[in-house]
Amino acid sequence: MKLLMIEDNKSVSEMMQMFFQKEGWDVTFAYDGIEAMDKFNEDPDSWDMITLDLNLPKKDGMEVAKEIRAKSQTVPIIMLTARDSDSDQVLGFEMGADDYVTKPFSPITLVARIKALQRRAHTETEEKSEDEKAKNVFDVQTDHFKLNSSTREVYLDDKRISDLTPKEFELLKTLAQKPRQVFSREQLLETVWNYEYYGDERTVDAHVKKLRQKIEKVGTQVIQTVWGVGYKFDDSEVGKKK
Repeated sequence: MKLLMIEDNKSVSEMMQMFFQKEGWDVTFAYDGIEAMDKFNEDPDSWDMITLDLNLPKKDGMEVAKEIRAKSQTVPIIMLTARDSDSDQVLGFEMGADDYVTKPFSPITLVARIKALQRRAHTETEEKSEDEKAKNVFDVQTDHFKLNSSTREVYLDDKRISDLTPKEFELLKTLAQKPRQVFSREQLLETVWNYEYYGDERTVDAHVKKLRQKIEKVGTQVIQTVWGVGYKFDDSEVGKKK
C-alpha cells in the first residue's frame, strides 16, 4: 500500500514510520499543507491511503482535503486531529474524509483503522466493478431476445420492450429463462408472486395480456398459450416472413 501521511509533528511521523514499515507499506511524509499538495499532485492516482492532520501550517487540513477530493473522489482519507467536537467531525466528513481519529491516538489503533478503511475501499471497488460488468451482461439471451436483470432492459431483435412493470418484468424473465418450457398458472404464481395473490390464477392471465401488448409494439409475439396448461416463451417464429 502506498500511503501519504500529512502530519506537521515530526515525532508523530517518526513513531508511525516504524509501524508502517512493519506492515510493509510504502509511506511518504509531508509536514505542511503546501508540501502535502505538491507530493499528492506528483501522481494523484498512485495513492492508496491518506492520513491528514487537521491543524497544518501554510495550508489548513480542511483545505487540503477539499483540494485532494477535487482531484480524486476515491482515495481514502483519515483525518487526524486534536479537535473532538461533533461540528469538527461533521465538517471533516463534508470535506471528504472517510474516517476520523482524535489525538492522542495509539499507533496500533491507527494502523487498525487504516486496514479497516482499506478493506472497505477494496470491497466497494470490487462491488462497483461487478456492478459495471453486470450492466453490460444480458443474463437471459436467446436468438432474438435478451434481458439484463441489473439494468432491467429487455430487447426483442434489438428493439427495446419498454415500460414493463416489476411483475411483468419478472414474469417475462421467468418464462424466457426456459424457452419452450410450459409453465402452469400455479407455477407462475409461486415463482413470480410467491402466492401473494393466494392462488388467483386470473392475475397471471391479466399480466400476460398486458405484457403481450407491450411485446407486440416491437415485434412478433413470444409468449404462447398452451391451452389447458399455461404459458411458454418461444421466439422461434421471430423474424420469419409471413
